[in-house]
Amino acid sequence: MTFSEFKLYLLSGNKVAKYYCILKLYRDEVQIQFFNLKTCTSIKQLYLIGMRKYFLIFSLLLITIAVSAQGVYNFNLVKENPITPVKNQASSGTCWSFSGVALLESELIRMGKGEFDLSDMYIVRKNYEDKAKKYARLHGNLNFSQGGSFADVLETIDDFGILPEEAYIGLNYGAEYHDHSELDKILTGYMSGLIGSRNLSPVWFNGFNAILDNYFGEIPETFIHEGKEFTPHTFAEHLELKQEDYISLTSFTHHPFYKAFPVEVPDNWRWALSYNLPIDEFMEVMENAIMKGYTIAWASDVSEAGFSRSGIAVIPDENSPMNAGSDQEHWLGQSSRERDASLRSRVGIEILAEKSITQEMRQDAFDNYQTTDDHGMQIYGISTDQNDNKYFMVKNSWGDTGPYNGLWYASFPFVKYKTMSIVLHKDAIPANIATKLGL
Repeated sequence: MTFSEFKLYLLSGNKVAKYYCILKLYRDEVQIQFFNLKTCTSIKQLYLIGMRKYFLIFSLLLITIAVSAQGVYNFNLVKENPITPVKNQASSGTCWSFSGVALLESELIRMGKGEFDLSDMYIVRKNYEDKAKKYARLHGNLNFSQGGSFADVLETIDDFGILPEEAYIGLNYGAEYHDHSELDKILTGYMSGLIGSRNLSPVWFNGFNAILDNYFGEIPETFIHEGKEFTPHTFAEHLELKQEDYISLTSFTHHPFYKAFPVEVPDNWRWALSYNLPIDEFMEVMENAIMKGYTIAWASDVSEAGFSRSGIAVIPDENSPMNAGSDQEHWLGQSSRERDASLRSRVGIEILAEKSITQEMRQDAFDNYQTTDDHGMQIYGISTDQNDNKYFMVKNSWGDTGPYNGLWYASFPFVKYKTMSIVLHKDAIPANIATKLGL
């Protein structure tokens, strides 16, 4: 009796041999055979043979075999604060909402309110409304895109209120996962046509809202949560989340320290203010926040060679002899592009020596577009590797992906160099720094 052929995969990190495994069942014995994927020419090599026809086989054993060296990173936990499950923004440019909402969800746990799944798409939809009005008011001289900032989440609680995910999923267009590619084109085209008309009708916003209703769904005036009726505003009041409790921080030298200014990036379309700190104090705030039980909404550049899909974010030093390997002469003869490509391929496979980051390096990278506002995530913990290098533990919004199941480890040098801004609870700031900020 022959059964269907079955593939067995082992999907894990780098340097992992992948094997097929089959189970052969005979009358009197069980044999397990392994086939290296590199030598298999066809899945037909892999089969399951049943016992004699009168013997019933009630289950099929699929065995995954890992033949792998121990992962190069051995992390030791220093501090981990509670987070909610990793979500998936999928094909939408809404990381700012997912990471801002992740912060709020962790705040509710810290406050003793329990675990909540808040609607990311309700905030996205309401921000589209505000953005369209401002875009029209400025005659199109504003960035109108899927992107946004943490201010669009944290500084709008009083205006929008909050909805739970169960009350507003935002998938009204028949998809299983978020995909805003079509919506983005439609909204951009609508607003471009509106501005081009040079004469706005009183119903233009009704038309815009109708598009949002069709893609995201209509916003409920009331909803039931755990047997109680709420509106978005009464639900926010019930959760006791207050936008004035949160603050945005950054660190650049083109504005005075300890003063607030709008970080000049396109997605900061609200022109929201961030307080400016020297980089060493900025890092002190982040570390202090985690150790005191707070989490952080983190805006960062992720286009660097050191931000890998293997769950590691580092800033490799291309000039370090430690990163040259055994053939330093060849390494030194390579162009900067060749070295960058080599380092990119080694991130997560080797522990690489990192750059020592200064305030001037941060500023230069921002001024020459090497540091850009790419992605929003949530920092929730601190770990060290086997060499005592420190890493922030990061929750991403790309689904359950990578060796750490949607989580990343970002080295302190990476965060020090590539952070655009952060948002956190004001109480997480050390008293001496809060005084300097006038808080």
